[in-house]
Amino acid sequence: MARNGYATVWRWRFYAGLFTAPFLLILAITGALYLFNDELNDLIYPQLRFAPSGDAVLPAGDLVAAVREAYPRDTVTRIDMPVSPGRTAMAFVTPEQGEPLRVFVDPGDGTILGDVIYARTLVGFADVMHGSLLLGRGGDALVELAANWALVLVITGLYLWWPRGRRSRAFTFDRRTRGRKRWREIHRLVGVYTAVMIVFLIITGLPWASFWGDRVLSPVSNALGLGYPPQLRHHGGGEASAEPVKTMVDTLGDAPWALQQAPLPHVHHHHGEHGGELDTSTAAINRVHEILAGQGLPYGYRLSIPADAGDPYSAYTYPDRPQGQRTLHVDSGGHRLLVNVGFDDYGAIAKAVELGVALHMGNYFGRANQIVMLLTCVAIVALVITGVVMWWRRRPAGGLGAPDSPPIRKRYWLAITLTLLALLPLAGLSLLLVLALEKGMMTRRRSVAG
Repeated sequence: MARNGYATVWRWRFYAGLFTAPFLLILAITGALYLFNDELNDLIYPQLRFAPSGDAVLPAGDLVAAVREAYPRDTVTRIDMPVSPGRTAMAFVTPEQGEPLRVFVDPGDGTILGDVIYARTLVGFADVMHGSLLLGRGGDALVELAANWALVLVITGLYLWWPRGRRSRAFTFDRRTRGRKRWREIHRLVGVYTAVMIVFLIITGLPWASFWGDRVLSPVSNALGLGYPPQLRHHGGGEASAEPVKTMVDTLGDAPWALQQAPLPHVHHHHGEHGGELDTSTAAINRVHEILAGQGLPYGYRLSIPADAGDPYSAYTYPDRPQGQRTLHVDSGGHRLLVNVGFDDYGAIAKAVELGVALHMGNYFGRANQIVMLLTCVAIVALVITGVVMWWRRRPAGGLGAPDSPPIRKRYWLAITLTLLALLPLAGLSLLLVLALEKGMMTRRRSVAG
């Protein structure tokens, strides 16, 4: 049985490796680029990233007014205040026609320094490619599927490597090897020494996936009270409201993972009361700025400007360490603070995910964190290249060179499939599909042979 299991694992690892190789190469390269997103943007766009006027910062409303004056026919949907002295502010602008713009503003005097289309920048391209391969939701599903099978690749690789004798050589490089065996030695040792970090990268990336994150982990953690702060559940108009519940993603375009599915507070306007009426004037945005400053958020926040009456102004901070995250909602007239939550209010799962994301993105420990994650990305590239070279050298001319696999008992397949369906649903579903196709092909061959 052990021999059959080894051969079966090798065969399925072979197919999984061929499928995931191009995706892992893309994810590793784009991920490595995005680790240094600030450094790259500073290098490529210094005239947009640094404020000529120095450290002075006008209120958010004044900066929005400057952008509106420069882009009179377009809509300003969000303003990101400078994260540190000497940095510029950035406004999100939706034009009447064309792609959304990111407009950079000198916060000291409101001078418009220029604009970019995010997806056409190097960092933006890497970001979108990393998340969806530039293919939208279909690409997101492919990335998630590849990540699922990459996790299986690591586990099966450790199973095949596991020393069944001569343990002293399991962690050392055999200099006597040549040709394909030398490539195997490199592949083996790179995988062994980086397996833990690769698994960490995969696990901390999966919460952002559309299936595992949005449809499994997030709703389950929120239902258990371990996701977004429980006090936010009663926002959004109530169960009986006919209005669709909005989230921060709907208004800001993004949000901390912990709050992505948290409903926004919705305030209905009553005659003679402030709150539900929509006011996006310069004065109103400056009132919001004053409220945020009074709550300890003078700068460094990302503020959405509501589009509909009853929707709030939403502001959040996203520091390198998630313990400093804060999210505040102010009514759509800019008069009253509605919500003020921070990292301490998150549930246990949300806290763990936010900590994992900060490490995944190379933020938490600064440069050291970036270097460790970069080395992990380099290791993934090395594993893909060495794996492909090994396959290319062993395959027969004109053939695929898939390893043979003896029959394995159905109960083992059932256990494997159920485990994948429970832990990695997309991987489990894809395995069911492949098994069904393989069974159909075998049945067809037998009928033709008969």
